[in-house]
Amino acid sequence: MNNPIIEDLLWRHTTKKYDASRKVSQNDLDLLFEAIRLSASSINSQPWKFIVIESRAAKERMHKTFAQKFQFNQAHVFDSSHIILFAHNPHYVRDDYAEIVDNGIEDKRTKPENRNDAFGSFMFAELNTDKTGNTGIWTKAQTYIALGNALHTLARLRIDSTPMEGIDTTLVNEEFKKELDGYQCDVALAIGYHHPQEDYNAKLPKSRRSLDSILVRI
Repeated sequence: MNNPIIEDLLWRHTTKKYDASRKVSQNDLDLLFEAIRLSASSINSQPWKFIVIESRAAKERMHKTFAQKFQFNQAHVFDSSHIILFAHNPHYVRDDYAEIVDNGIEDKRTKPENRNDAFGSFMFAELNTDKTGNTGIWTKAQTYIALGNALHTLARLRIDSTPMEGIDTTLVNEEFKKELDGYQCDVALAIGYHHPQEDYNAKLPKSRRSLDSILVRI
């Protein structure tokens, strides 16, 4: 299929080794961050926070979170250009949604006189809140929508990436507790440019299940 979207998706792969000498430009970072901000979410909840690890000091902090496990991803901390922690709000409440409603009024999506009615959608958040007030299953799912959007955006920009659930979430959330400010990180994303010789995955052909095996049209 000859289409730029398909070409982008065929191009991207999970990078296994980065070229530490290459960094993502500020212009491309700005575009990526704006694309992430514009990601879709249930009831426009936007229950996320993104911690960008770029300074040497921050990378040293991230590096030590691999002390106990997932060391195969540790090299990405210093070799990639940036690491982004994708975090979700595990206790999403009405006050959190009030920010969304008020943003909608400011952006002229919602009329000021309809503010109270706009909270009707919050019912869906309540349906996804357990008896302890935890909304993590729902809000974490929204964060993966943003992650998918980031992966596609990076492919359009021809920037390599490695989504990583292989992180020690206990150590990551403890180390970056201040920055996360109550949010929970379960997945991170390394971005940069693959090493032309040592990234073996870049040389392998794309392999996916056939369309007939996954698509049912009725």
